[in-house]
Amino acid sequence: MSWGTELWDQFDNLEKHTQWGIDILEKYIKFVKERTEIELSYAKQLRNLAKKYQPKKNSKEEEEYRYTACKAFLSTLNEMNDYAGQHEVISENMTSNITVELARYVQELKQERKSYFHDGRKAQQHIEICWKQLESSKRRFERDCKEADRAQQYFEKMDADINVTKADVEKARQQAQVRHQMAEDSKADYSSILQKFNHEQHEYYHTHIPNIFQKIQEMEERRIVRIGDSMKTYAEVDRQVIPIIGKCLDEIVKAAESIDQKNDSQLVIEAYKSGFEPPGDIEFEDYTQPMKRTVSDNSLSNSRGEGKPELKFGGKSKGKLWPFIKKNKGATPEDFSNLPPEQRRKKLQQKVDELNKEIQKEMDQRDAITKMKDVYLKNPQMGDPASLDHKLTEVSQNIEKLRLESQKFEAWLAEVEGRLPARSEQARRQSGMFDTQNPATVNNCAQDRESPDGSYTEEQSQEGEGKVLATDFDDEFDEEEPLPAIGTCKALYTFEGQNEGTISVVEGETLYVIEEDKGDGWTRIRRNEDEEGYVPTSYVEVYLDKNAKGAKTYI
Repeated sequence: MSWGTELWDQFDNLEKHTQWGIDILEKYIKFVKERTEIELSYAKQLRNLAKKYQPKKNSKEEEEYRYTACKAFLSTLNEMNDYAGQHEVISENMTSNITVELARYVQELKQERKSYFHDGRKAQQHIEICWKQLESSKRRFERDCKEADRAQQYFEKMDADINVTKADVEKARQQAQVRHQMAEDSKADYSSILQKFNHEQHEYYHTHIPNIFQKIQEMEERRIVRIGDSMKTYAEVDRQVIPIIGKCLDEIVKAAESIDQKNDSQLVIEAYKSGFEPPGDIEFEDYTQPMKRTVSDNSLSNSRGEGKPELKFGGKSKGKLWPFIKKNKGATPEDFSNLPPEQRRKKLQQKVDELNKEIQKEMDQRDAITKMKDVYLKNPQMGDPASLDHKLTEVSQNIEKLRLESQKFEAWLAEVEGRLPARSEQARRQSGMFDTQNPATVNNCAQDRESPDGSYTEEQSQEGEGKVLATDFDDEFDEEEPLPAIGTCKALYTFEGQNEGTISVVEGETLYVIEEDKGDGWTRIRRNEDEEGYVPTSYVEVYLDKNAKGAKTYI
């Protein structure tokens, strides 16, 4: 099966077919190129997607990635980056192994094809020239034969005519001989050219054209093999990244399997645990006592008797209900005293760590400047050492400033860490609650009064209204007859009572107790006739004195 023998007369069709083959190859190159662009675009979109959902540095979102579910998600984002990288590898390999190679091959193929068809056209032109020469010699031979025949007929006519001179007859005879000789020469020339043409024609159809067409066939077969190999490479490029993509997917599955719901639940406890104990039971307060008094009691005793229960109610309401009253949030104190003890300790420790990092950074900068200054001292041509003094002073001042700041927070941290272990676990948890300067945090204590959806119950609202009424009675009757002292107490720690119903105390101060802790973590104390309120029970050491119940002595 050879194009040279089977398609010897299909020169033009072969030329069209080979051009079509090159067009197919260029179309495949374009296909692969567009595939590489899609892979790059896909990889870019995957990277942008992963970047979009990456946690922002130094943000609350970054803290959320302590949870195993968030860590698994972060691992998924990282694996998506690697996944995108494999699609970039596909694009690069297809570009280098297919697009570039085939583009170069197409240029070589065009040159080779052009050369073969140039040789074919040259052979065609040669055989056409030979054919024209044959036709020319043939026509000349035919013309000379006709001229010789006419010359012979003219001689015979002149020879038969008796009126023609002998000289004319001889002339006609010589002319006929010349024409006859010319015909013989044309015949010989025609015969020679014919033999030559036949030889050339045989060479053309049996040697030159078969060889050229055979080379064109081999060229076309190489093109077909090459495009097949490129398709195999196309598949192999994809196959090479499958194991790595599989590893990426395995890592995502592994990350998903590492999710620990119990651990996440424990982290929630660590993040939001306040260390407080739930409030105790509220005692029943009997308001029917005034009804049992006799009609003979005077109006003063009645009014005083009716006022005392209300006064007591007001006092209890202050102690029990004020943590549940929502107030506007204020600015966060620098020492985080608005936070529960555990959360405060974590925040302080975090702040100390941040300051230490900043100090280390400034110290590294100072060391670098010092080394540079030493280099300038040894090599003055490199720079002026004095130019670094201002920067060195500035860095040293920053270090000192950061150290003072760190010492301040370390003192607060030591205060928190040193205070809590000194008492029982219950007292330690309770004490942190009353460092609060922000009522919003205190509201956490009202969890036992909230409905499942987080809203306050009707009971709380009613108690709040009772508190307002009781406060009015409290303000009215405190001036007439304050509650008697039932003992004394000594402040163990300083407490700033900035919330409604509380009183500020200074560490070491001695005050009177007028109502002991009823299980809600608060003790009511008095400093003088105008100053009384509640303080955390864990902040004071109480000395009850039964004999002092009726005392009305003030500090």
